[in-house]
Amino acid sequence: MKILVAEDDRTTRFMVASLLAQWGYEVVTAETGAEAWQILTHEDAPPLAVIDWIMPGMEGPEICRHLRRSQEGQYRYIIILTVQGDQASVVAGLEAGADDYVTKPFDAQELKLRVQAGRRIVELQNQLRHQADHDGLMGLINRRTILERLEKELSRSRRLGTALTVAMGDLDNFKALNDSYGHLAGDAVLVETARRLVASLRSYDEVGRYGGEEFLLVLPGVAEESRDILERVRASLAESPIEAEGFSLNLTISLGGAVFDGSEDLESLVRRADEALYQAKRSGKNRVFFR
Repeated sequence: MKILVAEDDRTTRFMVASLLAQWGYEVVTAETGAEAWQILTHEDAPPLAVIDWIMPGMEGPEICRHLRRSQEGQYRYIIILTVQGDQASVVAGLEAGADDYVTKPFDAQELKLRVQAGRRIVELQNQLRHQADHDGLMGLINRRTILERLEKELSRSRRLGTALTVAMGDLDNFKALNDSYGHLAGDAVLVETARRLVASLRSYDEVGRYGGEEFLLVLPGVAEESRDILERVRASLAESPIEAEGFSLNLTISLGGAVFDGSEDLESLVRRADEALYQAKRSGKNRVFFR
């Protein structure tokens, strides 16, 4: 796990960073409060941080206050290093948003235990966040999350004038498959479908379970080229059967795509993709249709 050490005293910074590296952490260091703030607000910020109370630029409690007011996404667990061990100072640090504190000169074993406690909390929060954002069966992001990702991509496309395609996908005749082979086979089919969908997309594309056997796909940066991507998705299911519960099951998917026109809202774009999916179904299934 990555951890930030923010300390203006070179000796203390080196000692803390060296200990954390020995304990298996990937250490990032900062000498000033401003540098620590920049690191903590980066998209790839460390989830754990050990921050000195008094630093040039921004002090530890100030960093905590700003971070708690602006924090989005992953929680940052903050341990304050302080020479001010009196109760009033400790309370002030915790009220500012720190999660824990260690007084200087610090005991290495105490620091290790407090960092371990922070790591457990971060890992638990990550597990809870994953459960809240993902479908429990298929492992794909869920409806709420894929719509949130789509909203962000729409904002980006409007701001930068870049292309964006949205597609709805629906497994063909899935209810009949469930009725004929049972729900365990149906679940196995859904899991394998999710794997094939992800494998067919680019690393920065998004796919989420929209509901039942329906999927929403978000393809940033493409318009005309999106047909090739969706054809690849379609072929990933049609070209080989899925082995489930002792059965070899042939499965296909129909897909409807809509290219963002630069101004419409999320609801309108998803509606067009859904209408295109309906046309794909009416045209014989196992095909890609754009609207």
